[in-house]
Amino acid sequence: MKKVIYIVIVIALLVWAGFTLAGNKQKMQEETAIVAEQSAYVAVRVDTVKSEVINSAYRANGNFAPFQDLKLSSERGGQVVRVLVQEGAKVSVGQTLAVIKADLQSVELQNAEAAYLTAQKDAERFASAFKTGGVTQQQLDQMNLQLQSAQARLNQAKINVGDSNIKSTINGIVNKRHIEPGTVVAPGAPLFDVVNVSKLKLKANATENQVANIKVGDEVTIKASVYPNKDFKGKVTFIAAMADASLNFPVEVEVLNNDDNDLRAGMYGSVIFSSKNENNTPVTVVPRNAFVGSISNNEIFVAREGVAHLTKVVAGRNFGNQVEILEGLKEGDIVITSGIINLEDGTKISIVE
Repeated sequence: MKKVIYIVIVIALLVWAGFTLAGNKQKMQEETAIVAEQSAYVAVRVDTVKSEVINSAYRANGNFAPFQDLKLSSERGGQVVRVLVQEGAKVSVGQTLAVIKADLQSVELQNAEAAYLTAQKDAERFASAFKTGGVTQQQLDQMNLQLQSAQARLNQAKINVGDSNIKSTINGIVNKRHIEPGTVVAPGAPLFDVVNVSKLKLKANATENQVANIKVGDEVTIKASVYPNKDFKGKVTFIAAMADASLNFPVEVEVLNNDDNDLRAGMYGSVIFSSKNENNTPVTVVPRNAFVGSISNNEIFVAREGVAHLTKVVAGRNFGNQVEILEGLKEGDIVITSGIINLEDGTKISIVE
């Protein structure tokens, strides 16, 4: 009797275990289906395409360089006998800055002048004699050649004496003096550094989108970091025809210094290129990070009804974190800005905040 009871109990336990396992299996299958369904969606963040009035003015940074930078050197060797300017002095074109001893050159000049006067008188006598048949045409021509040669030697002697007077060839300020009275210099030795800072040059870089809105002759505003409350006037004088290795275009701006010459070469400055959107016309823009890869790919994922749709667009100007859209999107479209790396055309998405 007990044996029968044990058998019944075992059978009941087996039946209960079977039902329990079946129930657990069904529950696991349902949970697996839910997970599978959830994993079919890619979590993304989105933003809305907007139409805004954009201030497209932008700032490019650089350093001020002197408009003219003269490294004045000696044309010949000798001893410096006089230095006529100090560092910081304002000088003008043709002003004598120093004098180099020119005793030998002075003697050469005197000899050249005497030789020229002698040749000149001989030429006059030969010309008179030729009229009376005293000399031939050939003799007269030779004497005229001697006169021309004497004239050339005289001119060279004057140049040599002139080289003893060191003169400035630009208007500017003596930034550095390399000599003192008594200094013996060799030909080509540095004598003075003269800089012209009445105007300066500011070199900056512009991207391809920015350079498209810049023209030579454009008037721009210049700011110096040490004078945050002062504005200086500038004019674009050069735009590179080819980009550099970083795909930027060098731009050079001529800057007019103020009367006090507050701007100095080497200072840090910025050029502000004004907005070309003068009529306050709204433009369609999207966040920069909505683009698949780089902006040049012109591809953006648009979210519609829980699905990511790869869309071709035409990008326009770059406004920092925003990019103008010329074709392909309209105001109010929802674009995907995060999770793009996991998307393909037609991928189901789950939008997260």
